[in-house]
Amino acid sequence: MAGNRFRYGQWHGGPDPLAPPYDVQAAVDQVGQEVLAGGSLRQALRDLLRRGLQGRGGLDDLTARARRLRREVLRRGELDGAVTRARAQLDQALAAERDELAGRQDEAARFAETVLNNLPRSTAQAVRELSGYQWASDEARQLYQRILDGLRDDVLGQRFAGLRESAQLAADPAVQERLAEMMQDLNALLARHARAEDTTDAFAEFMRRHGEFFPERPGNVDELIELLARRSAAGQRLMNSLSERQRAELGELMRQSLGDRLAGELSALEQNLRSLRPDLRWARGERTQGGEPLSYGEATGVLDEVAELDDLLDQFGQAHPGATLDDIDVDAVARTLGRDAAAAVRQLRELERELRRQGWVTRDAEGLTLSPKALRRLGGTALRQVFAELTAGPRGHHDLRTAGAAGEVSGASRPWEYGDEQPLDVVRTLTRAVARAGPGVPVPLAVTDFEVVETERRASAAVALCVDLSYSMISQGRWGPMKQTALALAHLMATRFPQDALQIIGFGREAAPLRQQELAAVEPDMAQGTNLQHALRLAGRHLRRHPDAEPVVLVVTDGEPTAHLDAEDGEAVFCWPPLRETIEATIREVDRLGRYGATLNLFMLGDDPGLRRFVDAVARRSGGRVFTPDTEDLGEYVVSDYLRARRGRR
Repeated sequence: MAGNRFRYGQWHGGPDPLAPPYDVQAAVDQVGQEVLAGGSLRQALRDLLRRGLQGRGGLDDLTARARRLRREVLRRGELDGAVTRARAQLDQALAAERDELAGRQDEAARFAETVLNNLPRSTAQAVRELSGYQWASDEARQLYQRILDGLRDDVLGQRFAGLRESAQLAADPAVQERLAEMMQDLNALLARHARAEDTTDAFAEFMRRHGEFFPERPGNVDELIELLARRSAAGQRLMNSLSERQRAELGELMRQSLGDRLAGELSALEQNLRSLRPDLRWARGERTQGGEPLSYGEATGVLDEVAELDDLLDQFGQAHPGATLDDIDVDAVARTLGRDAAAAVRQLRELERELRRQGWVTRDAEGLTLSPKALRRLGGTALRQVFAELTAGPRGHHDLRTAGAAGEVSGASRPWEYGDEQPLDVVRTLTRAVARAGPGVPVPLAVTDFEVVETERRASAAVALCVDLSYSMISQGRWGPMKQTALALAHLMATRFPQDALQIIGFGREAAPLRQQELAAVEPDMAQGTNLQHALRLAGRHLRRHPDAEPVVLVVTDGEPTAHLDAEDGEAVFCWPPLRETIEATIREVDRLGRYGATLNLFMLGDDPGLRRFVDAVARRSGGRVFTPDTEDLGEYVVSDYLRARRGRR
């Protein structure tokens, strides 16, 4: 309305209603904290989804709920109810018949009593022997007939919902005939599907003729198989859950109740479904708790629900390679755990998708991993932590705003391109803007106006950072500081000293170069061995690729060398205590670096006497220095030494 006045301001009514469900940068930082503390990168990403973010439930909460519900489902009653119910109905029929016979005085009544007294103890065998018995009591006859009719209705109603929902009685011969024809056509359809034939028209004709048995209205053969296979598997799991005697009893009762034709078609159907869906835990059984016996339909319903919960538990586990949250059946979650659980799954999916959409994570064959963008953020976090300590400590203040340069100015310029880090040429940028827009103030700038100063990139320092990846690093709590140090140095050089060349070399029993992403994800080397010789050889190769640069070699280790590469076959040789050959091979690499002009600075973690003797000898031989920082000060020492070395003050 024209007279209304509106005021706009900051939202104060609680959480921002327009905010995304998750702060993805907070999620990345949470993962980064675990990695910098020494945790596994992939495990940290998995934990993010398992625990959730910002107090919201994750996969662990859903898993706990599913397991709790599974226990509750298995407490509903005993699975052998079909057998015990048949026994109870038979006992009732026999009691009613004996009462009727006791009031008769003829020989036929005495003979009938003899027949009843000599029935087998097995319920199924007794029912079979009574199939031709002439009942004297109408009540007893009805009770006996209910044993087979009830079981038949339960079995067929459990397999085909249309029979159960329409209240058709499987005891009706006409219904049995239609069922037999339907199962015969169904088995033929599944056989064609198993041969990979086109069953589109055959399926449509099948549903036209027999759709009354399938109120779920499956859309194709695969949906029909999914529908029937789960129910058939539940029936088989029920049989597996019974004792051998109970299984034999129920199997025989089912054959008698169904008759030869229906039993044969049902058995063939189960075999077809089993071959088409072998993944449905056909061989599994369960043990339930609870005093109430469950009917066949109730027992298979319990086992079907347990199977669905087991499927969800597998999906929540995300254990198989390449697993994603998209593998979780949200409809099944809603059916079993409720709509709030389904909403939690959707939110976790949204978090994973948003992390991928914004470029924070990527997916490879083993699962999620941090993207280069996230690694830059992780490296920045590590660098800020190192410089926070560096600034506060007694070693002096380092102002990064004046550190480094992109290269020497060549005097030329060129148009700006996305990703350029060279400084802007202000004069030429404004000249282009004025030429485009004409004279006037203010001068409107467009992206096409920007020009950057051309620089000649040159490597002013070639740095090899050799980090110990042996198991002792993690067992002594040094893994996280080592990762933080390496990531901080990599980020510092990439952002402030891009003209420097860094190679991170990890060494255990053998050594190998590590990219930043590999460093974040690297796990401890469980094989015994500290092969510093191999690491120094790779460091020398890196320095020789940059002959005009200041050579800098930094070694972080907590143990003396215990492995070297054999000169003949190149295989790693390990021995503790260290072999003389190992020490000599390592010293030869130290000497090669010395002849090249590199000074080897070592950062010794721990107080191992053998390591102390070795690093002191190396430092004297190479003219380098030995640092013995506390674990939490490692980053400060390494970064400071790098800054000192690149200024030519070692």
